[in-house]
Amino acid sequence: MEYRRLGASGLNVPVLSFGTATFGGTNEFFKAWGTTQVDEAKHLIELCLAAGVNLFDTANIYSQGVAEEILGKAIVGINRDEILISTKATFQMGEGANSSGSGRLHLVKQVEDSLRRMNTDYIDIYHMHGFDATTPVDETLKTLDNLIQSGKVRYIACSNFSGWHLMKSLSVSERYGWSKYIGHQVLYSLYDREFENELMPLAIDQNIGTLVWSPLSSGKLGGRYDREKPIPTDNRIQQGGSHGPAIDQERLFNIVDALKIVAEETEKTVAQVALNWLLQRPTIANIIVGARNEEQLKQNLQAVGWNLSADQIKRLDEASYVYPAYPYWHQQQNLDLVPQPKFY
Repeated sequence: MEYRRLGASGLNVPVLSFGTATFGGTNEFFKAWGTTQVDEAKHLIELCLAAGVNLFDTANIYSQGVAEEILGKAIVGINRDEILISTKATFQMGEGANSSGSGRLHLVKQVEDSLRRMNTDYIDIYHMHGFDATTPVDETLKTLDNLIQSGKVRYIACSNFSGWHLMKSLSVSERYGWSKYIGHQVLYSLYDREFENELMPLAIDQNIGTLVWSPLSSGKLGGRYDREKPIPTDNRIQQGGSHGPAIDQERLFNIVDALKIVAEETEKTVAQVALNWLLQRPTIANIIVGARNEEQLKQNLQAVGWNLSADQIKRLDEASYVYPAYPYWHQQQNLDLVPQPKFY
């Protein structure tokens, strides 16, 4: 397993991590992801560790805390120093007026609850799951810095931020000498390439490590979607387990066509090629992969240890190209003033 430094930190993370959103499945949304219970979770974690994957990603809202509970039970007997745990807070947990957001009251409670559910003394990477524009940024960051000083959190990161959300947060942390976000967990895949417009250049400029969620775009790039057969009705999207706009089927099928050709050339699966493409992109430190069963996990683990050629990457880029929104198309007309990320 390859390890990469996460942003401007001293933390090395494996290029693949295991996502636990499939643990529990206690409501309709997460049931569409999976219903993994403790025994199966323990088995999957053992497979991950055997392959060198020691980072496990979860969140307090995954099945309203049940995913964290299952993870905590599944790692019993494993040396805590040998694994990394990433979890998140910000979104609604409970019914009270202070049961969501990134304010001090909510975050302190959520850290304590997550530590209790996972039966651990500390969280290695603590993410703000989304930006809270109703709470002063300095309150959030001071609280997170205090949690680091207390030893309950090792590093902080964010997820699903806009460019200005992240830059404002970095500026406030720098102003007061507080701990900075070292990573940004984002949606990115061959089908979902909006990250490249602003967030990737920001990550390059500020040395923010990128952790990718939904690298197969909610299963659209997993090999089950094909121009020659109808979209299956038992997928996560059809079952209500995914957010986002309606599928652009023609664009998706163009991407899958290109993936199938490269998969034949490399003797890999469509999903493995899609994951490997991500590993060749700037700023990518980690890809979060999920699995409902052992076979899916083993397939995903084979996405590392080899590289696509530059020609193969270019062909996949061309097949998945989407015209950028304003002001990015305008900026790309002046590349001498606004250099773009170097992909090749």
